[in-house]
Amino acid sequence: MKKLLILVLFAVAIACFFYFDLGSQLTLANLKEQQAAFDAQYQANPVLVIAIFFLVYVVTTAASLPGALILTLAAGALFGVVTGTILVSFASSIGATIAFLSSRYLFRDAVKSRFGDRLRAIDKGVDKDGPFYLLTLRLVPVFPFFLINLLMGLTPIKARTFYIVSQIGMFLGTLVYVNAGTQLANIDEVSDIGSPALLLSFAALGVTPWIGKWIVSGMKRRKVYARWTKPKKYDRNLVVIGAGAAGLVSAYIAATVKAKVTLVESSKMGGDCLNYGCIPSKALIKSAKVAEQMRNGDVYGLNKVEPEYSFKAVMQRVHDIIATIEPHDSVERYTDLGVDVVKGYATIVDPWTVEIKREDGETQRLTTRSIVIATGGRPFIPDLPGLEDVGYVTSDTLWEEFGQMDDIPERMIVLGGGPIGCELSQAFARLGAKVVQIERADRLLAREDDEVAQLALEAQQSSGVEILTGHDAVGCELVDGEKRLILSADGEEKSIAFDALVIAIGRSARLSGFGLEELGIETDRTVVTDEHLATLYPNIFAAGDVAGPYQFTHVASHQAWYASVNALFGQFRKFKADYRVIPWTTFIDPEIARVGLNEQDAKAQGVAYEVTTYQLHELDRAIADSATQGFVKILTPPGKDKILGVTIVGDHAGELLAEYVLAMKYKLGLNKILGTIHTYPTMAEANKYAAGEWKRDHAPEGLLRWVERYHGWRRG
Repeated sequence: MKKLLILVLFAVAIACFFYFDLGSQLTLANLKEQQAAFDAQYQANPVLVIAIFFLVYVVTTAASLPGALILTLAAGALFGVVTGTILVSFASSIGATIAFLSSRYLFRDAVKSRFGDRLRAIDKGVDKDGPFYLLTLRLVPVFPFFLINLLMGLTPIKARTFYIVSQIGMFLGTLVYVNAGTQLANIDEVSDIGSPALLLSFAALGVTPWIGKWIVSGMKRRKVYARWTKPKKYDRNLVVIGAGAAGLVSAYIAATVKAKVTLVESSKMGGDCLNYGCIPSKALIKSAKVAEQMRNGDVYGLNKVEPEYSFKAVMQRVHDIIATIEPHDSVERYTDLGVDVVKGYATIVDPWTVEIKREDGETQRLTTRSIVIATGGRPFIPDLPGLEDVGYVTSDTLWEEFGQMDDIPERMIVLGGGPIGCELSQAFARLGAKVVQIERADRLLAREDDEVAQLALEAQQSSGVEILTGHDAVGCELVDGEKRLILSADGEEKSIAFDALVIAIGRSARLSGFGLEELGIETDRTVVTDEHLATLYPNIFAAGDVAGPYQFTHVASHQAWYASVNALFGQFRKFKADYRVIPWTTFIDPEIARVGLNEQDAKAQGVAYEVTTYQLHELDRAIADSATQGFVKILTPPGKDKILGVTIVGDHAGELLAEYVLAMKYKLGLNKILGTIHTYPTMAEANKYAAGEWKRDHAPEGLLRWVERYHGWRRG
């Protein structure tokens, strides 16, 4: 009701303005005709005239009515330069702030709910540089001030900041036009004041804040580098520390553009993904899935059989697959590509110098224009009393330790209910281990929607995993030679015996030992970077797990492009890392794949949405494959086919998601997916049918009723 009342007041003010033809009074000709009368009124009662003028000016600007320019000229003609400038300066700023606050109160929430994703990027820019944007616009009278007032009201800029910047930014223009008003008799057209030369001068003045900002940034850069001596020449254009996904891609890009680049790796080429994460875990998952299919052969019309296997052979297959892929990331391949690969440990000793303790015992120093830190991450190990006494493995170390075993550990505990914990728990359970998976939170996969987490729980349990959610690990102990994990739940403690404990509660960035502390490079769980992935030093960048915010191999590769291109060509143009469309998949069975928002994200961010769901049990190919568990779930803005986010649960969900990633990246809606031919019978048809569900729910019922009548008329 309050908003409605304000809208009514604005509507009445605008209606009165046009009904009483007040616009005809606010003309240059009328001002000249009435100047003598205004002067007489002012001489007779100056305080009253000043008060009325001030109020009229405030109302005019607050209601965004035309005529502010004529009133500014009138201020000069009636009150002179000093008094007129003071009156107009304060009246215009107060009126503009009222319009600003009205716009924020009336429209901000509605616009945010409808265009929340687009508005977030604008809000971020305004939070950082809002005063500069506003000051630039205020200094250039070409931009309609009433429009600036209304649009800035939709941003998070503070009202006090808006008022102060407006007061400062509009002062010079106010002074020019008030001064022109003192020479009213010599003005025939308003354009006589706003000459091209004057407007060009204002435009030049408008870039002044940005020039100032550039100068300040330059001074900050000089201050950052002040304690270091810059080399006169450089051995390399780029040194990359770490040969995981981010490091490999950074070095590859640098070599492709003919830069001289050195890639330093202290351990295995390929990093975590090849050696400890993505590749070995997927190889293990495949073996476990085949074992499960054998165990449930009757689902496919075959005799079910308990699989017989050698655990050592399964783990050997994992290592064989790693060995097969290794040449893709090898020293030899990257050397052939033009990369100088050095095996050793790198330390940044100053912003342009990297010291390398090589594997051959030599120490090498390289000067370089730029550096990319791509040191990756490591499993996070909790501080549990007794943990070292009982021993444990992580998602990094289990491949070597388990690879030496003839048999799978009979009793396993997997600590962690995230993607890694779920994948490993299900795989080892399907291979015959008795697995207990423990999660502190009240459900698995906390970042997924409730029904997705519930489906994951059921999938784990059907594979033989015992799930204990709401349980916190508080310690470990040896009891008569038996290893036990102590848990706390609802204020009570209990212990569980195990043969192998797998720690899978997340990963932390590798931050220490590379010279970051000595250089003063800020870290907060990850290396702190700007939107261009630059650190405190504009020539030192970070990418991959060490930079965050996502710990995915594909995001590390994505970031590597921005880091390397900005490092090599940032003096010409820098690119902001784009995280708008980031997909990920949890490779349990059935797979869980997601891109964009899910429901809990949308609610947390206040984004309005509709949900369209297509169940896989309706899909022909899923029925043929006996893979009907799962669904495609799409979030769209109310009434629109724009894709805000997609969650897919089912066989090959990771592959099915790619179509939506492409659609979101290039702003294609569900109508485009519906109009795309999908091969029959394939799982990918689920995407088309999901789009069809959305279309059916948004059918134009009114139009269809008329079409029905038309067809009836055609039948006679």
